Amino acid sequence: HCKFKPDPTIPSAFSALNEDYVASGWSRGHMAPAGNNKFSSKAMAETFYLSNIVPQDFDNNSGYWNRIEMYCRELTDRFEDVWIVSGPLTLPHTGNDGKKAVSYQVIGKDNVAVPSHLYKVILARRSEESKEPLALGAFVVPNKAISFQSQLTEFQVSLQDLEKMAGLVFFPHLDRTCDIRNICSVDTCKLLDFQEFTLYLSTRKIEAARSVARLEKVLETLKDAGIEPDEYFLSRYKKKLEELKAKDAVKKPS
Repeated sequence: HCKFKPDPTIPSAFSALNEDYVASGWSRGHMAPAGNNKFSSKAMAETFYLSNIVPQDFDNNSGYWNRIEMYCRELTDRFEDVWIVSGPLTLPHTGNDGKKAVSYQVIGKDNVAVPSHLYKVILARRSEESKEPLALGAFVVPNKAISFQSQLTEFQVSLQDLEKMAGLVFFPHLDRTCDIRNICSVDTCKLLDFQEFTLYLSTRKIEAARSVARLEKVLETLKDAGIEPDEYFLSRYKKKLEELKAKDAVKKPS
């Protein structure tokens, strides 16, 4: 039941509005993901403040960026502590005359800036007691649709380069003289492939189905994509089917 809305702590003169996004061609993209804040309804609702939102390519938001967010959540299965920083970038481009310039689209009457790129910094610690070095990775992703074939390592940059791009110092209390490992050498940096991602999304659609016909459509669409349902999908499908049939039976007059 969360709704996108202006952040009450930000003066209205500096805030975007939902109307700025209407018919803009851009989606409202979370920086701190709602899916990372399921521990409380208040925390999740706060991720929908427009101060946490940037104009994001629709396919990027629901596709590649979503897969990166899912990978970050997976890291908590392998590391006790995971810190993530995300944000927008407007990077310079080189014109036909060879000169560099920064230009970007703005949307709505509030001139909300459309970023050219998005970044994500990951710092992970196996455990507080572990002698294993910290793992770190910095990634800069263009704000556009990205294919399933593109590996996350293709967008990896050094932390120092990202700091220059963003004008920010990340993890300022981190002792950089210590041994810090590349997270893509310590962990997989592997995102879900097309089959895994489609199966994941289809499983989520099961929960949202409000009729038997809609539920059957989810299964049909999955099979049309040439993807075989796994045991978890089928168990969720069967349970939801029973729930919907029971609800229909209650509605029918005796």
